[in-house]
Amino acid sequence: MSTYGSFPGSRPRRLRTTPAMRRMVAETRLHPADLILPAFVREGIDEPVAIDAMPGVVQHTRDTLKKAAVEALEAGVSGIMLFGVPEESKKDALGTPGTDPDGILQVAIRDVRAEVGDDLIVMSDLCLDETTDHGHCGVLDSEGRVDNDATLERYAEMAQVQADAGAHVVGPSGMMDGQVGVIRDALDQTGHEDVAVLAYTAKYSSAFYGPFREAVGSSLKGDRKTYQQDPANLRESLRELALDLEEGADMVMVKPAGPYLDVLAKVAERVDVPVAAYQISGEYAMIEAAAERGWIDRDKAIVESLTGIRRAGANLILTYWATEVARQL
Repeated sequence: MSTYGSFPGSRPRRLRTTPAMRRMVAETRLHPADLILPAFVREGIDEPVAIDAMPGVVQHTRDTLKKAAVEALEAGVSGIMLFGVPEESKKDALGTPGTDPDGILQVAIRDVRAEVGDDLIVMSDLCLDETTDHGHCGVLDSEGRVDNDATLERYAEMAQVQADAGAHVVGPSGMMDGQVGVIRDALDQTGHEDVAVLAYTAKYSSAFYGPFREAVGSSLKGDRKTYQQDPANLRESLRELALDLEEGADMVMVKPAGPYLDVLAKVAERVDVPVAAYQISGEYAMIEAAAERGWIDRDKAIVESLTGIRRAGANLILTYWATEVARQL
């Protein structure tokens, strides 16, 4: 008896039968070159300092940061995003360590460039939150509000000193209106036309940043809701995207990654520049904590979370697992 046309006529399971079959037809693939390692370097320490809320992640010394950069390079990771943590006594209302050529971030950029040259893309966080005594991403006015335009002047200075130190890419993360254009102009006017701008285009005011505050020794009191985006909004992100591209962004980013895959997908559909997504500290901490308790398979959950981000449209993923995953791949 013929079975032509019998139910089920279509059997998608045929393409799931073996590991080799599933690998052959996979629509999304992770590659070490997709990954960027965020790393923290802290001034005034002789040994790395563990970050309690992020098991396996540390605040580096200058020497251990250089080692981490080399390990990332050897694993095939594309880049390293540097965050500087100055001594508490050096923080002030203007975030002076952020524009001091001898500030910890600028020193770290020079250290890493001397170690890896152009073989690993050295990226620098361009924001004031790590360097201000109030913990906000900008300069405050007389009423304690973040002054957008006064902050842009500080960002222009930061862009120059970070580029002078050797950053290949600067990552303005403060969500000030007009920040990409001001930074692009500052770079071009100081002979740094080749330094790229990775715009934090859609950066949401997220509860998932908690462990990061420990990582950078944040002095923040209050919140950042007047400049970071409302998690309820999507169209707002697309408006920010249009503005960043108009102002000269070379790459754009969505942050956080996992809780905002819909935003990431919409951004990826609309651009012809590389799209990055930042798998942030809280995303990392949740998987590590659940795995520690035996509730999930750690390694499989890590790869699945990254694959989901890649599938949603990210060309580049900032993740604290970058080196580990790159070695596995």
